[in-house]
Amino acid sequence: MIKAIVGANWGDEGKGKITDVLSEDSDIIVRFQGGSNAGHTIKNDYGKFALHMLPSGVFYRHTTSVLGNGVALNIPFLIKEINALIEGGVPAPKVLVSDRAHIVMPYHILLDEYEEERLAGKSFGSTKSGIAPCYSDKYAKIGFQVNELFMAEAALREKLENVCTLKNIMIENLYHKPALKVDELYHTMMEYKEMIKPYVANTSVFLQEAIKEGKNILLEGQLGALKDTDHGIYPMVTSSSTLAAFGAVGAGIPPYEIKKVTTVVKAYSSAVGAGAFVSEIFDEEADELRRRGGDGGEFGATTGRPRRVGWFDAVATRYGCQMQGTTEVALTVIDPLGYLDEIPICIGYEINGEEHQEFPNTTYLYQAKPVLKKLPGWKSDVTGIRTWEALPKACQEYVNEIERQIGFPITLVSNGPGREDIIKREPLL
Repeated sequence: MIKAIVGANWGDEGKGKITDVLSEDSDIIVRFQGGSNAGHTIKNDYGKFALHMLPSGVFYRHTTSVLGNGVALNIPFLIKEINALIEGGVPAPKVLVSDRAHIVMPYHILLDEYEEERLAGKSFGSTKSGIAPCYSDKYAKIGFQVNELFMAEAALREKLENVCTLKNIMIENLYHKPALKVDELYHTMMEYKEMIKPYVANTSVFLQEAIKEGKNILLEGQLGALKDTDHGIYPMVTSSSTLAAFGAVGAGIPPYEIKKVTTVVKAYSSAVGAGAFVSEIFDEEADELRRRGGDGGEFGATTGRPRRVGWFDAVATRYGCQMQGTTEVALTVIDPLGYLDEIPICIGYEINGEEHQEFPNTTYLYQAKPVLKKLPGWKSDVTGIRTWEALPKACQEYVNEIERQIGFPITLVSNGPGREDIIKREPLL
């Protein structure tokens, strides 16, 4: 069976932990989109790790981790991440990389940096990982797939010369930076070839065979529905589709094989980077939630930047769950909220004097003001509780209200950073 694990919001929902938990019963975990521009923080028996390229189920000996064709592949970063796990005492993972995945080239990272520098205060808040330039080249048909590392030298050099001609016009005349050199890039690609050679496979064939054999497969998405290129808060989005539906494309499997979609939802809101964020809070109120939030506070796993935080947004979350095709919800980081006397949640948007329940396009989103409903807090630490019945009644009601507001069944509640900090719940819906 194939299950997708995806985010409902802006990313940072805790997908890494949920993938880690569910991977115990899985054979294969697939990253189907995104690159090293966002991280999943995992805390388990081996320690605490921030994964960026590898799927979050990589810690189990029995699993195979696949980076699908939809990934923007930073080869040196991937190898460094694999080595870091091994050095941290994790058994050497079995990793397969699609021969059709697109390579993040050195000039993609440079162009990302140059453009952020040019835009200055009006930038998109990029992590400068080269993701947008990589995907841009993919769709302009001037990118490099992994299999092209193994093509004849003359053909590879010819393509590099064409790319350098195009890129250098921009680099020299718009950014006023040093030109790219074909020989240097060719040498780099040969280094990439040796790095990635042990992992390259036709992963689509591998997954098709696994489906025939009845293997359990997890598709792991990066970021959340509100960062999707088409359906998110455009243009403050990522450069690939974050939706479960794209899992079929990004992994190379039939869409009808995805039987379940576990959408990860955070018990409050957080986001890294710019863009509309209706339920955002500020100043001391935000600092307190940020300090208490997550495992060690609300700071980006990739950038270290302080995350923007806010109250739970039912409008955005309901929309995100709808876009993902949710069959069940995993609600995460309920534990940091135990200090509050009362907890607001956003149940509607006021736009031009009218209350709306549907998530609008970006033009109207920037005009929206939150309509808040306040629930009583439980004023206690719920970390370590293992059953639903043992949670304080106010905490149970907070979860119940979120379920009623979003209209999707919550089956898992995460109440701490550890693998064991998870509560199974019978949904009301």
